Amino acid sequence: MAETSQAPLLRLVRMYVKDLSFENPGAPQVFREKVSPQADLNLQLRNRKIDADHWEVAIELHATVRSGDRVVFIVEVEHAGLFQVKNVPEKHMGTVLAVDCPTQLFPFTRQIVSQVVVDGGFPPFLLDPVNFLALYRSSQKPQEEPEH
Repeated sequence: MAETSQAPLLRLVRMYVKDLSFENPGAPQVFREKVSPQADLNLQLRNRKIDADHWEVAIELHATVRSGDRVVFIVEVEHAGLFQVKNVPEKHMGTVLAVDCPTQLFPFTRQIVSQVVVDGGFPPFLLDPVNFLALYRSSQKPQEEPEH
């Protein structure tokens, strides 16, 4: 039994919305126009240690959807999770916090964004899946020196 108490543990304790904003600056006229939406997305990850065994990991997403030069809507969300992390070697913590935790959160973040956009009067705004492992790996590569 003592062996299992030393096994690595990653457990999502709770998910919560820390911040949520939706702007519909062109309403109600925007609903009478034909729009060709183009989205500008910005996704950031944040983490902070809460105590010896708990971390908060947050996905911050900002999306501005335009049609031509007109803003159709803006949605911003900070969606976070409280994770219990025990017996994970320090060398693996980067992967746990930047890949494993956001991979668990993202489907719920995606649903929150889709629902708030629908509640704003638009068709569902479905975010493409995010490969957090690829993002993490690319962030770990040393920056190449620019050629002169």
